[in-house]
Amino acid sequence: MIDLEAILLSLKLAFCTLVLLLPFGLWVGYSLVRANACKGWIEAFLALPLVLPPTVLGYYLLVGFGGGSFFGFPLVFSFAGILIASLIVNLPFAIQPIQRAFESINPEIREAAEVSGLSGWQTFRLIELPLAWRGITSAAVLTFAHTLGEFGVVLMVGGAIPGETRTVSIAIYDKVQSFDTAGAGLLSLLLLAISLIAIALSYGVLSPRKSPSLHRVS
Repeated sequence: MIDLEAILLSLKLAFCTLVLLLPFGLWVGYSLVRANACKGWIEAFLALPLVLPPTVLGYYLLVGFGGGSFFGFPLVFSFAGILIASLIVNLPFAIQPIQRAFESINPEIREAAEVSGLSGWQTFRLIELPLAWRGITSAAVLTFAHTLGEFGVVLMVGGAIPGETRTVSIAIYDKVQSFDTAGAGLLSLLLLAISLIAIALSYGVLSPRKSPSLHRVS
């Protein structure tokens, strides 16, 4: 039997992560194109979730979200906690495709817009944003799909509380532990289908050019 509660919670987490993170990713990705000072260090810091093992990142978040957290109240084992963890983990997935899309825009286009009398905001809204839509959509798809499948960080920060922090990936783990191979297989098949669709949209349908690869080193 499919764990509908875990599916709905994962969809809620993925949707909230996307809504909160995509505008931030758009702002940071666009700003990095124009940045000069410390650009490499900023990019390296934002890409850390790609190479840090989930246990390492989860440990630091667990310590930071505990009773003595700077938020003033504990965030561990709560939906708010796994949401903040999800925002941090998905930073490179939301920023890198957008940054690459803006970087691919010919500088002469911006110069022509400036000569034509367009303001910076008008150039961004009327020219740059439409030209970067593939990267923005790719970032949205990757962020949503990656959130659905996130396991290590969510487990360490949120545990496996039904209806609160028990997402699909954690439900799969629990079903394997209880030898419910049929239930684990159905949920795994669901995540496999979503991941395949996301990759097809991001790397195939949305862009004729080869998109930058994003890999996690576990």
